[in-house]
Amino acid sequence: QVQLVESGGGLVQAGGSLRLSCAASLVTFSDYRMGWFRQAPGKERELLASISWSGTKYYADSVKGRFTITRDNAKKMVYLQMNSLKPEDTAVYYCAARTTTKIAYDYWGQGTQVTVSS
Repeated sequence: QVQLVESGGGLVQAGGSLRLSCAASLVTFSDYRMGWFRQAPGKERELLASISWSGTKYYADSVKGRFTITRDNAKKMVYLQMNSLKPEDTAVYYCAARTTTKIAYDYWGQGTQVTVSS
C-alpha cells in the first residue's frame, strides 16, 4: 500500500519560511515523479513544483524563485522549502506521486495546512 505523509506545515508570518517534508512508502521510488500541490479555500488545486528521480524540476510561476523542491532518493523523502511566504500562500499543501509514464498523479498525501499571517 502506497502512503505519502506530509509534515512541516504551520503558522508563519509574511516573509517567513517553512520546510515541508513528505515521506513516501513507494516500493520503487525511482519510478515516480514527485510533486507538491496546494489548495486554498474556494480555489482549484494547483501544481506548485515537481521533481524527477534524476532531479529535473518544474516550478509554477507563482512560486518560482521562492520555493525549492528537492528529493532524497535514499530516504524516499521529498521536500519543499518555502521562502518569502505571502498571505496568498495560505492553503493546504499536498505531496503527490505519479509514475513516469503517466500525466495524472496516482497517489496523494493527506495534506498539511500552511497559514501565512500578514
